[in-house]
Amino acid sequence: MTATDQPAPHQPQAEPDRGDPIPFRQALRTWFAISLQTFGGPAGQIAVMQRALVEEKRWIGQQRFNHALSYCMLLPGPEAQQLAIYTGWLLNGTRGGLAAGTLFVLPGVVALLALSALYVGFGTTVAVTGLFAGLAPAVVAIVAQAVWRVGRRSLTHPLLVGLAVASFAALAILQVPFPVVIVVAGAAGWLIARWAPGVFKPAAHGSGDDGPAPLIPDDALHHERPSRRRTSRILLVGLLLWAVPVAAVAVLTGTGSVFTTQGLFFSGTALVTFGGAYAVLAYVAQQAVQTYGWLSAGEMVRGLALAETTPGPLIMVVQFVAFLGAYRDPGALTPWAAALLGALLTTWVTFVPCFLFIFLGAPYIERLRGNRHVSTALSGITAAVVGVIANLALYFAEHTLFTTVDDHTFGPLHLAVPDFATFRPVTLGIALVAVVLIFKARWSVLRTLSFCAALGLAAALAGAPGI
Repeated sequence: MTATDQPAPHQPQAEPDRGDPIPFRQALRTWFAISLQTFGGPAGQIAVMQRALVEEKRWIGQQRFNHALSYCMLLPGPEAQQLAIYTGWLLNGTRGGLAAGTLFVLPGVVALLALSALYVGFGTTVAVTGLFAGLAPAVVAIVAQAVWRVGRRSLTHPLLVGLAVASFAALAILQVPFPVVIVVAGAAGWLIARWAPGVFKPAAHGSGDDGPAPLIPDDALHHERPSRRRTSRILLVGLLLWAVPVAAVAVLTGTGSVFTTQGLFFSGTALVTFGGAYAVLAYVAQQAVQTYGWLSAGEMVRGLALAETTPGPLIMVVQFVAFLGAYRDPGALTPWAAALLGALLTTWVTFVPCFLFIFLGAPYIERLRGNRHVSTALSGITAAVVGVIANLALYFAEHTLFTTVDDHTFGPLHLAVPDFATFRPVTLGIALVAVVLIFKARWSVLRTLSFCAALGLAAALAGAPGI
C-alpha cells in the first residue's frame, strides 16, 4: 500500500494486531514505502513522514508528530531516523519502533555498500574519477548551505554568534577535540541562560524550507508507562546488543585490529552527534584521515557525496569510511570480507543507540520537554554546531580545491595551509556552479549532485587538468 491508496480518514480500519492503533502489516508496508523516499537529508525525510503519516494517512496528529520531533531534536544521532522509531513505537509498540527504524536505514545501507564496492573496484578509471571530481565540489556547496540554514535558524543573538565563532576557532585553529567543544558549548548555553535569559528565544525549527516546525506538544500518553523495571530491562538489552558485537570482534580479531578500533570509535561518535551528521563529520574526518589513516581527505569528501545520493541518514557515510579502512587493513581476512565486516559493524554501533535512546526516553518525554536546563544546554550546542559545520566546509573546500594541503604549527595554533601551486581551477568552476544551483536556482541536493557529476565526467573525458 502506498501513501495515496489508504482508506479515507474516517473509514473504519481493520482490527489492529495486539491492540495496536494500526495493523502491523499495514504499518510495515507504509514504512517500506517511506524508506524508498528518504533522500534530501533530515528536512526531506521529516517532510516525507509528515506527508504520509500526518497529512495523507492521518495516523498521527500534527501536535503529536511535532511533540515526537522536538524530543528527537534533543538527542544525539539522526533525528529523522529517531522520529521514525518514535512514531513506529507510538503506532505498534516496541516491534513497531524496531521495524520503522530498521526499514528507514536499510535501503541506504544496501545502496552504500554497493557504491563503496564500486569505488574500491573501479575508482581509478577515468569515468569514475570524473564522476567524483564533479561530486566533491558539489558537496562543498551543500555543506555551505547547511552552515547558512542552521545559522539563520540558531544564531538569534550576538552571544550565540560569538559561541559559533569560538567553536569554529577552537576546531580550525586550536584543534580542540570535537567532544570537548560539544561539552563546553552545552555548559555555555546553560550559563548564558542563567545570566541572560532573553538570549534564547523559541526556535523556529522547520521554518521556511527546513521541514515542519514543532508546535505545542500533545498531552496524550502512550499506553507504556515509565517504570524502573522497564527502564532496567531496555537498558540491559540495549547495552548488550550494542557491546556484544564489538566485544566479539575484539576476541576474534584482537584488541588492536581495525574492526575493534572502528567499533569503539564509532560507538563514541554515536554519543556526540548533536546537530546532525554535518556537526560530527569534521571530527570523523580528522580522526579517520589523520589519526587512523583509513582513507584520504579527498576520499572522505567522495564518501559524503555517495551518502548524499543514497536514501537514509547522511551519517551513513561512516559506513564508507569503515569499508575503506577495513579493506586496506584486513588482518587475517580477505580484503572484501574485512570491508563488509567493518562496514556492517560500524553501521550497527552507529544506529543501535538510536533505538536505545528512543525506547528509554519516550515514556518520559513530557518531563524532558519541560526541563529548561536541558533545553538551554542544547540551544548552546546548536549554536556551536554552526561553527562546527563551518569548519567542516573549510576542511572539505581546502582538500577539494587543492591537491596538497600542509599542516603548520605556530605555538598553540595549528593551521592547514593549501599549496596554491596545486590549485584546481576546473573544480572551483564546478563548485561555483553548485553554489548557484543550490542558493539561487534552489535545486534539490540530488539534482545538483547529478548535474555536477555530469560536469566532472565531461571534464575528465575532455582531459581537463586537475581532474
